[in-house]
Amino acid sequence: MTALTSRSLSSPFARLSLTRPTRAHADIAAAYLCMAILVVTAAMPDARDSEAAARAATSVATGTIALPGTETTLGFYLGAPYHYPSDFHLQKAGHTDLTIKDVEWYTHPFEHPLYYGARIQRWLGGGRFGTMIDFTHSKAYAPMDQFSDMEGTVEGKPVKDLSIPEKPGMLSPRQLFDKLEWTHGHNMLTLNGLMRFANFGRISPYAGVGAGISLPHSEIHLLSDPARTYEYQYTGPVAQALVGVEFRLKTGSVFVEYKFTSANYWGPLTFRDGTWFPMDMWRQLSRWWSGEEPPGGWAGAKLTSHQVISGFLVRSVPANATIAK
Repeated sequence: MTALTSRSLSSPFARLSLTRPTRAHADIAAAYLCMAILVVTAAMPDARDSEAAARAATSVATGTIALPGTETTLGFYLGAPYHYPSDFHLQKAGHTDLTIKDVEWYTHPFEHPLYYGARIQRWLGGGRFGTMIDFTHSKAYAPMDQFSDMEGTVEGKPVKDLSIPEKPGMLSPRQLFDKLEWTHGHNMLTLNGLMRFANFGRISPYAGVGAGISLPHSEIHLLSDPARTYEYQYTGPVAQALVGVEFRLKTGSVFVEYKFTSANYWGPLTFRDGTWFPMDMWRQLSRWWSGEEPPGGWAGAKLTSHQVISGFLVRSVPANATIAK
């Protein structure tokens, strides 16, 4: 079999997952089994929802358009992202100012830890408009053996002087880094506004936009540094837009959605192995408040992504809920 080249691995689909059966596949099977159980549970009858469904059917029969109405939903989803190539920057005052051009970030959504997300939605008033808090756990790996154009200096030396004769002016990240990834993960927390379109029986299309913060778990280790940075961090803002279709069951829904996200990363290199999220955030806030500069400098990239997701929603409908027309 012909060996895969770095060019073939750079395609969006090849980057998703190239693995043998492992624990990751067991994780996937377990996740989808849980989703299937919850979908079956969501399909079980509920008196209030059955009454709402009957009124919706009547509205369709009479030629009017009905929306589901006021409700709260809690959801979980899996999916697959594609990150656009982007530049990675690392700056350390007086020593290092490095740019790796057009890093083709891998995502490996079906390897452990999985790509996943969770959300809570509240549809207001007549059910046409709503709000959503959305958490997405994605990942981004630099292709360590892929040669890229690099600019700047590392520890005061021009980075191009480190290139090999076969690749003049180019280096692979592995020549400079032990680790360069956000894999626990490329986390995004957003507040979104939602709008439903015309309802078609049990099919309910929707769209939304939102903004929030990036909270990745960074794992970055420049070989010339004494230690890695391995902790949760706040690294900047994130924005997203989405469009999807909800297939409504008795007390829940299955949905398919496309999301477009853009996150600006710029985080400290602390040489610390973090502990757990609240403690890492507290330490970062404390360093910022005291004006302490991180010993390893700062690093980041812009991660712009297409994401296709699917999942389930379990909803709660108030006893006096009405269907909007």
